[in-house]
Amino acid sequence: MTATKTTDIPATVELVRLLEQAGADVVRIAVDSRKDAEALAEIRRQTSANLSVDLQENYRMAEFVAPHVNKIRYNPGHLYHHEKDKSWQDKVRWLVEVAGSHDCAIRVGVNCGSVDPAIKEKFPAEDSISPMLASAAEHCELLDSLGFTRYVVSLKDSDPRKVVEVNRRFAEMRPDVPLHLGVTEAGLPPDGIIKTRVAFEQLIGRGIGDTLRVSLTLPNHRKGEEITVGRQIVEDIYAGRVRSVVEFSADRMNIISCPSCSRVENEAFVQLAEQVREMTRYAQDHAITIAVMGCRVNGPGETDDADLGLWCGPKHVNLKRKTEELGAFPYDEILPRLKAELDALIAARVGG
Repeated sequence: MTATKTTDIPATVELVRLLEQAGADVVRIAVDSRKDAEALAEIRRQTSANLSVDLQENYRMAEFVAPHVNKIRYNPGHLYHHEKDKSWQDKVRWLVEVAGSHDCAIRVGVNCGSVDPAIKEKFPAEDSISPMLASAAEHCELLDSLGFTRYVVSLKDSDPRKVVEVNRRFAEMRPDVPLHLGVTEAGLPPDGIIKTRVAFEQLIGRGIGDTLRVSLTLPNHRKGEEITVGRQIVEDIYAGRVRSVVEFSADRMNIISCPSCSRVENEAFVQLAEQVREMTRYAQDHAITIAVMGCRVNGPGETDDADLGLWCGPKHVNLKRKTEELGAFPYDEILPRLKAELDALIAARVGG
């Protein structure tokens, strides 16, 4: 997936080529506006790569990007953002018409942090798996009823154990539907690689999964490492070189961070994630999850389950304790504030 601003055509084309050279079979680009869509048309003229477009929160962008891409990815949990008086079913019907007219495949991208609220409220708050499965199932049923067969489903979480469970259960429920695998917001290497390997070994080893993506927090010039890591994991699995005996530990500090994309409004986000990892090393033996997210789309929702969450804006970083907003702070002030919250959390747990 590209992490440049889509409107920065030279930088985006350069990154597409870098990912292709690293071995990517499909490159995903995010589109959130008409300007992004116009830029995508020019990007297509400069590359023959298989392109997948991420529609973000605005499904209506599909009609402007479909002529230039091979696949359209939509998130069921984001369909309610626009035209709230229209049902999600009508929106998907329209997407199918657009995709069919331009020979595009579709990915139904279900994400743990942005499940459709109408589905989420039907299940206990502690159950994050069932709402994802229910969302994927109803979208598959609608696509099937429309006679649209060129689709794939993804069910992603930042916890590799949940990724294994939700994909295993979906594969049992719908073995006919191709699955795109990924651990979302796996974070910085090497921990992000370990989380990804744990999930992929257990799923691909069972014959589950058709395509995959590795999501690591890396600067743009190193994004090709995601492809190298993914191909190495797959090669190891097929050669019998599995390593899941080195299990991801739930009893230690867990830092979640997104891989960065065109939604990131300040490139200092990647450096901040690295600084958070270094600053928190003293607390490694505490079972605390810290989420560092790069944008307004995934940031607010996907930090809710973390003990402490950061989501980055252009000039400020928003700090949260679970779902509680603690304020927005300049980039050069956020680390001391985070450390104070972390120390208080550790003290409360030790004292309790």
